[in-house]
Amino acid sequence: MWNKNKLTEKLGISYPIIQAGMAGGITTPELVAAVSNAGGLGTLGAGYLNAEQTRESILKIKQLTDKPFAVNLFTPETPEVRDTEVAQANEWLLPCREALNISEVPKVKEYSTAAFEQQIQVIIEEQVPICSFTFGIPSQETLQQLKENHIVLMGTATTVTEAKANEASGMDMIVMQGSEAGGHRGTFLGSFEDAMIGTMALIPQAADQVNIPLIAAGGISDGRGVLAALVLGAQGVQIGTAFLTSLESGANEQHKQAVLNSKEDQLTVTSAFSGKPARGIQNDFITKMKEYEMHLPPYPIQNTLTQPIRREAGKQSQAKWMSLWSGQNPRSCKQLPAGELIAEMVTQIDQISL
Repeated sequence: MWNKNKLTEKLGISYPIIQAGMAGGITTPELVAAVSNAGGLGTLGAGYLNAEQTRESILKIKQLTDKPFAVNLFTPETPEVRDTEVAQANEWLLPCREALNISEVPKVKEYSTAAFEQQIQVIIEEQVPICSFTFGIPSQETLQQLKENHIVLMGTATTVTEAKANEASGMDMIVMQGSEAGGHRGTFLGSFEDAMIGTMALIPQAADQVNIPLIAAGGISDGRGVLAALVLGAQGVQIGTAFLTSLESGANEQHKQAVLNSKEDQLTVTSAFSGKPARGIQNDFITKMKEYEMHLPPYPIQNTLTQPIRREAGKQSQAKWMSLWSGQNPRSCKQLPAGELIAEMVTQIDQISL
């Protein structure tokens, strides 16, 4: 059976289909629970939540499902805040703020790992079964703490080298993020430009070099993609954009419609919104900020500076100023309940496998 392997056994799920932990309100408790109830693995994207918000979401998920689910965290980054760099970025962002009638200029404080550490404690206290990480590998102390509490660990890699580093750290499984994936690149060793390897090339090479289960991510939106990933050597898939347009998703309706109506050649990778490369739909903000892109503050500083712009653009339904994250397969996306989406994938795989 295509859906029975070490990964499904380890995670306690029926189908090796994982909903990506998309941060920023997309992964509502309703979406997470719907995916888990349908036999996949729902994931709460907690990257932008504080500890209390993380706990509230976990408790709500537990009310909606008794199936396994995961929480995704961002491995913390604490760059030095340079006032001149921030001031210059604010000057470049001023026309966008004026277009949206925003007077607020967010204050950037020094970043610490405290919020991340508090989230780890919440995950342990609430006995979350699976914890996944993006943007790097947490400390051995953190990983050991989670392992002692019998929490399955899932890392993210964009190259074989990063996959090996994840395996060496003690991760139980690795999401291999191909260049087709929407949202932020998970690259943490070397430049992101050198790590833009397509899923079809990345999975078999990684499968030959590491021994723990691999999860394919990037460009997968239906049963054909799931089956192809399994043939290439993955034991599961992680899907983001196809769940972003689902009915339970908390994505702004403008964002959903932009994905549903976009084409594969309308996407680009930009650092303009957050200071970290991410794939999304080309729009005015990306175009206007392109000339400054190489000089913007790093993540998460730039992310803080653009937050009021993205938030207000969403309220005003101004898609041209929003971060419209999307993978390279938007034509396959539908506006369906998440459970129906998984059922369609399973049916398609069963038909192909006959």
